[in-house]
This record gives sequence, C-alpha cells and structure tokens, in this order.
Amino acid sequence: MKGIELRLYRIAHSIVKKNEDVVDAMQETILKAYEALPQLRESRYFETWIIRILINECNTILRKRNKIIPFEEIRTIHLNTQVYDAVDIREVVDQLEEEKRQLIILHYFQDIPLKQVAEMMNITESTAKTRLHRTRKLLSRWINDYEEGGHTHEK
Repeated sequence: MKGIELRLYRIAHSIVKKNEDVVDAMQETILKAYEALPQLRESRYFETWIIRILINECNTILRKRNKIIPFEEIRTIHLNTQVYDAVDIREVVDQLEEEKRQLIILHYFQDIPLKQVAEMMNITESTAKTRLHRTRKLLSRWINDYEEGGHTHEK
C-alpha cells in the first residue's frame, strides 16, 4: 500500500483539489478497500481496483459539493504534437466535462496506460480511445480558437 499512496494522493488531488477532501477520499478508499479486499480475485489488479474506488469516492465528494472543481496546476500537455502554454491549457481544460477531465488527468498527467484508465472508468478500451481522441480534438480546437480570439468555450 505504501508504494501507491502518493499516486492515490495525486489522483485524488487532481480531481477534488482541496486537501481536506483529498484526505477524506483517501481514508474512505482505504476503508472500503480493506473491507472489500477478500472480494479482489487477482492481486495483480490491486492498483487498478483501488484507484477505481478512489475515483468513485472523489466523484461522491464532487457530487456533494454540487460543482466541478479545477484540477492541479498544469505545466504542459501535448496535443497533436504541439506543446501549449500552461495558462492556455488550464483555461481550456477546466471547461471540460468531469468525465473527459478525468480521462485526461489519469492518462496524461498520471501516466496511466489507457487500458488501465478504461478499467478504472468502467468503460471499454475502445471507448476510452474514442473519447480521448475526441477530447484531444476538442481541446486542440478550443486552444486554437482561444489563441486567435482569446475567448473561452462552454462544455
């Protein structure tokens, strides 16, 4: 467990933002994982399994807050082989729907393989690929629009 605590913290922080909510999400995750551990059939899936529990806990916290919270500070993101300024990315990515933001966070910022991200989000890998492709296209279009006119977009 010690080996993935930092990863869990980073994922939780990228979703819920506030430290007290991160701590709550991690505590609930550990408690639920401990209680459900006998149901885990294959230990090699432990990390994917516990991250899925964490994401569910974070989503519960967000629903309780009834609003979307921006994720951690972004330095750069690679979209269509271009590197964009962190400020531009922040403004654009903050406008994504929560599910799309989670996909971007887990795959690009947490470096989790897409297959594993799909498992965590309870979707097929092909669905994850499709959503990722569409989200990258959307982000790229939004960034180009922003650079041209400085305006923002809605979800």
